[in-house]
Amino acid sequence: MNFFRSNILENLRMGLDTLWQHKLRSLLTILGVVIGTMTVIVIAAFVSGIDARVSKEIESFGTNSIYIYRFDPGFNFDPTQEERMRKPLSYEDTQAIETECPSVVYAAAFMSPVDFFGGPFTQRVNVRYRDIEMTNAAVQGASPSYFKMGVTNIAEGRYFTDEENDRHANVLVIGRDVANTLFPFTNAIDRQLTINGRGYAVVGVLAERDVFIVGAEDPNNENKAVYMPYLTLRKIYPEVNDNFVMAQARPGEMQQAVEEVRELLRRRRKVAFGSPDNFGISTSEQIISQFGAITGGVFALMVAISSVGLLIGGIGVMNIMLVSVTERTREIGVRKAMGARRRDIIAQFLIEACDTDRVGRFAGNNCRLRYCTTYPNDYA
Repeated sequence: MNFFRSNILENLRMGLDTLWQHKLRSLLTILGVVIGTMTVIVIAAFVSGIDARVSKEIESFGTNSIYIYRFDPGFNFDPTQEERMRKPLSYEDTQAIETECPSVVYAAAFMSPVDFFGGPFTQRVNVRYRDIEMTNAAVQGASPSYFKMGVTNIAEGRYFTDEENDRHANVLVIGRDVANTLFPFTNAIDRQLTINGRGYAVVGVLAERDVFIVGAEDPNNENKAVYMPYLTLRKIYPEVNDNFVMAQARPGEMQQAVEEVRELLRRRRKVAFGSPDNFGISTSEQIISQFGAITGGVFALMVAISSVGLLIGGIGVMNIMLVSVTERTREIGVRKAMGARRRDIIAQFLIEACDTDRVGRFAGNNCRLRYCTTYPNDYA
């Protein structure tokens, strides 16, 4: 056993010595392994970081949240003709969900003159304070129930109330980016903003929310939101009738709440028995699963592509070792003359190849660690 161990250590030392004697050749051989290893690990860390960030952002809107819209759920940015022809959800549907579904605590309706499917290129409603104008704010009408769900945090002031919604009060709750843009040096509370020539008093400023799924300029970015009471916005934009509904299920009753909402809406929208729903219902868990399926496919594809780098690195090691064997024919003959067996010589070259590969993997992993340390936000 001691002889075998000393033989291995001797071959290991000779392998490292060979790498050191042929620095340029060893560097070029290792480079392929370094790039392949670093790429695979970075991709795995990046995709894992995306999944974690997406899950965190979606769960920030509540793990018991139910999302209801006239389009089918999923990452579908091109609705079908049948989906576009569906009747929009109404404010009355939202009230019925809140009052007639026992497993639902709150239900809130949202209405906006902004087409949220247009993404960052959507034309916005300009918001002005004196000489300062913000052109990328997202003006929305929201039921006061939204702020009761505990999915938002108020940084300054208060939320608007059911009474203010009922009397169409001209009050606003604004996002952090809106407050920073229009009121860089003053407090926003009780200030008057102008929207389409009408004055509105700011009663609250939301705490800043981390955004990842949506871009900084996307209308779904809550930091750029300007919320007014739902009935106030409906009075200003009577032609807008497209509603998005968010409901909150009681703890432990998510599945039951979804079924109650589905049954209620099918009855209110007069969907025939056996016919598919003409609306979409989704939950936070379903959205995370759908996104996970997408990133899983992307991850598999990227790993397959990056594995080509590892394959090339392995072929490089193989070719260099073949050249090394050819160059060292005399050394092999001397070792055989001194009693070395065939398996000893094969073991020597295998250990040298392993040394080359091990150094490459170590260097690739070290590069990955340095990158992750320098840019930690890319993976968290």
